[in-house]
Amino acid sequence: MAKISVLRGSVVYADTDAIVNAANAQLVGGNGVCGAIFTEAGWDDMQRACDRIGGCPTGQAVVTPGFRLKAKYVIHTVGPIYSGTTKDAELLRSAYRSCLKRAEELGLRSIGFCSISTGIYGYPLNEAVKIAADTLRSFPTKNLTDIRVYCYGEREYQAFTKELG
Repeated sequence: MAKISVLRGSVVYADTDAIVNAANAQLVGGNGVCGAIFTEAGWDDMQRACDRIGGCPTGQAVVTPGFRLKAKYVIHTVGPIYSGTTKDAELLRSAYRSCLKRAEELGLRSIGFCSISTGIYGYPLNEAVKIAADTLRSFPTKNLTDIRVYCYGEREYQAFTKELG
């Protein structure tokens, strides 16, 4: 079973094998975490890699190189835009699980997550954190030994610490 830890700071600078990008379905560089990842990785290189993939359905994940990041890979996942339906929880759970599956398929030992769907996609933080924590704890890891959740804000950090601490 992997060790799960919660850290303050940006996932962009994580020294893990892969980091997770809370992406949009078109895999176009945006704002927030996504924009920071694209900027640090090298915007043009990351956008070309994403363009070659072509897109990603909500709840799924795709992989690109990390380019100039410390992380060798970026796992891009699309979380749901919150609508208040039960489908939201299924899609959010699937987004986390898909990232872990991609990491396992690559034989990675460590992964850094950001909080998926809790920014502009509007997922209520406490509800999203419970889903994330449950999914990260219950996923059967083989290679992964180090799962980190990076929290940029204090509210996010407190919520993840309460669930995973």
